[in-house]
This record gives sequence, structure tokens and C-alpha cells, in this order.
Amino acid sequence: MIQDPAALLAVAVEEARAGLAEGGVPIGAALFGTDGRLLGRGRNRRVQDGDPSLHAETSAFRNAGRRPTYFDTIMVTTLSPCWYCSGLVRQFGIGQVIIGEATTFSGGHDWLAEHGVRITLLDDPECVGLMSDFIRDRPELWAEDIGVEIEAT
Repeated sequence: MIQDPAALLAVAVEEARAGLAEGGVPIGAALFGTDGRLLGRGRNRRVQDGDPSLHAETSAFRNAGRRPTYFDTIMVTTLSPCWYCSGLVRQFGIGQVIIGEATTFSGGHDWLAEHGVRITLLDDPECVGLMSDFIRDRPELWAEDIGVEIEAT
């Protein structure tokens, strides 16, 4: 069954907003079955939990719980998945990724597509706005999140 990507993205956007309200990085994700059933949702909690591995996609994946296979799942994320989260998608064979935006950060979604993962890039203005504002307001936290050094001013 084909699901409405924008409706699925709305769950991830709720998570991104919640993360921002908690003082974290505004990236949200959700894992759905191809039938549209929500399996797990999560947000980037690196700041809130002091856990550098707790990206939005890993949070949603963990909250979905153990399954015998993930081929019949859809990962929905507000931002193009970084290499770490792209590796998670490949490792567990998640068949489709719906991405809110890749304007502010273009992670591994092209690589995923090259390896047979169905990619839907929505270029959602709200997702772009959340990240653009965050990057402008918290450049040091953004640099930490994506693993780059910023020059001292």
C-alpha cells in the first residue's frame, strides 16, 4: 500500500519540534510499516541524554523494537540521514527512506539510492526552516552533531 509521504513526515516533524523545545537538535524520525502502521518514533537526543549515538533515526529504530526483518519498513526523517544513520538503513535492509529536506545537509541518501533503497525527497519548507534557524542560532552544536570543527571567532 502506498502511503502519503507528507502525512508520514508530520510525525517526524513533531519529534523535531519536541527536540528543539528540549534544547536539542531539531531532527525527528519515525519508522513505519509499509501498511502505514507507526512502529517507532524518535528525535535526536544527543544533547538531552548526553549520548552521541542517539540520532533521530537510531531513536526511532530502537523505539520500534526488535523485528525479524525491516525490509517492509519505511524510515521517515526530517533531514537527509548522515553516514551513521545511512549505515543503519543499509545494515537492517530498510527498503524506503522519506526525507523532509537535504538543503541544509546532504547526508548519505544518494549512496542509499545507489544500493537499492527507495528515496523520496520532499524538500519540505518547514524542515528547511527548522534546520536553517538552528544552524544559524547554534552553529557550535550543529558542528558537534555532524562531527566537524568550527573555527574560533
